[in-house]
Amino acid sequence: MNLINRFVPKNDKLQLLHTDPTLTDAMSERLISWFPKTPREYVVVCIGTDRSTGDALGPLTGSFFSERKPKHINIYGTLADPVHAINLKDHIKLINAQHKDAFIIAVDASLGKLSSVGSIISDVGSLKPGAALNKDLPSVGNIHITGVVNISGFMEYSILQNTRLSLVVDMAKSIAALLETLDQQLTYNRPLPAIIASNQKRNSGVEV
Repeated sequence: MNLINRFVPKNDKLQLLHTDPTLTDAMSERLISWFPKTPREYVVVCIGTDRSTGDALGPLTGSFFSERKPKHINIYGTLADPVHAINLKDHIKLINAQHKDAFIIAVDASLGKLSSVGSIISDVGSLKPGAALNKDLPSVGNIHITGVVNISGFMEYSILQNTRLSLVVDMAKSIAALLETLDQQLTYNRPLPAIIASNQKRNSGVEV
């Protein structure tokens, strides 16, 4: 357990190994602290392709999260319907058209230092998909979650292609569980979009 991460300011990014037993609680608390206080629609955009093992983190996450049937977070990017470099701009237009002023959580794979492989990172602001492969793609997200699936430095495309699937699947499951926790902390009052549920409602056992 990395205790250093527990004492950084809430506006700073949080990085934990996907095997850390405290990941879901610690990271969901950090992410919720970045959510807007006024009602918004929530969208998660899971970026990547199933044609590359390392880059499949996003669509795997989207598929695993979809299976959990979230009530308040809309999902774009699954194995059946991935959001990738070719269609990213079209999906951004679609999201803007269907979800007015949505709060977007972007999810993507990343490359990093050897010591960071297997880590999940959450941070404020948008992410730049395809940066590791020098692709010029639009930025996505109000906040983002990335998973370090392999090392960076050279031959990034080949490294993504040769990333272990077992690691990517395990990381995707961890992120899906994290997203489910976020979804459970949201409430919905028609016709308003989702808002953060109060602790009183969550602890009373009353369905919100």
